[in-house]
Amino acid sequence: MRLRNYLAAGCLAMLALSAQAETVSGLYQVREAVDGQGAEARAQATGKALDTLVLRLTGDPKAAQSPALAALRKDPQQIISQFGFEAGPPETVLVDFDPGSTERTLRQAGLALWGNNRPSILGWWLNDSAEGSSLVGDGQSSAEPLRRAAQHRGLPLRLPLADLDEQLVATAKNLEGTDPAPLRGASERYGADALLAVHASEADGKWQGIWHLWMGELREQGKAEGADQAALADAVMLAVSSRLAPKFVARPGASSEMQLQVQGMNLARYAELGRVLEPYGARLKQVDGGTLTYQVTGNSDQLRAQLGLAKLQELPAEPAAPAPAVDPAVPGATQAAAPKPFNGLRFRW
Repeated sequence: MRLRNYLAAGCLAMLALSAQAETVSGLYQVREAVDGQGAEARAQATGKALDTLVLRLTGDPKAAQSPALAALRKDPQQIISQFGFEAGPPETVLVDFDPGSTERTLRQAGLALWGNNRPSILGWWLNDSAEGSSLVGDGQSSAEPLRRAAQHRGLPLRLPLADLDEQLVATAKNLEGTDPAPLRGASERYGADALLAVHASEADGKWQGIWHLWMGELREQGKAEGADQAALADAVMLAVSSRLAPKFVARPGASSEMQLQVQGMNLARYAELGRVLEPYGARLKQVDGGTLTYQVTGNSDQLRAQLGLAKLQELPAEPAAPAPAVDPAVPGATQAAAPKPFNGLRFRW
């Protein structure tokens, strides 16, 4: 199939895939509370929204203070497409940043970006208060602070139904344990990429939480606290984001050009793969039936992690071709050299 046929049909397939894609919605929309009154307080909230966005897209807490972004910090309006307010208390600024302008500005500043194709996280969250213990379930009012915090930190969060069987599994002991095995069986039906277990408790007028994160070989844990449940949820999601980002964001200087070959392609998969490879500046170089070869720029470990999210399987390197045989009956005769094995990453659907 010709390259242009893939490119043209891929646009149509992208529309069909948009409802199924595992992407973060609202990645470029940020809400921040206004602390105070007047134009200066609103300007400070807008600056904070910019800091939140840069952290979402880079995973680097120091990126927003980069000298290369000094002009942007002085005038965030250059990448803002819409601006509004939501009544409080507290009053909130609602800022929509333009994706194209934002990405271009951050890349020009030498910052590597984390795309919107991110690991889905199933959150097992148990609240302990004077009123008792409760597992936060999808659809409950107690889920809203968690959803807002996940959106604020750019994470796709799923929550369990919190039915009786799940309440028996998601105990404080299991959520504080270092082994995810007790939660895995109950988590299978949700099909998430990562598990987050949080045991939160209220004491002395504030909330504290012990959290564990599991994704593949990744094992992370920590403690967080906040003035209320919403603040605790934001602190946990910020910590989780900071632990996940290094797995997917290649730092400047750590990238190189690579060849990537993917087998088992069709039009729908072509569209999905294009979305996954977008942060890597992928260029389609060759089509051979259902096998596509790309030129990409990035870090091989981060690329493997992203392709793993898309459920692709890595293939071993191609074996070296055997040396051509020489016919002893025809001295000096040579055979055409065998094609060189593919020198790059190889994956299949």
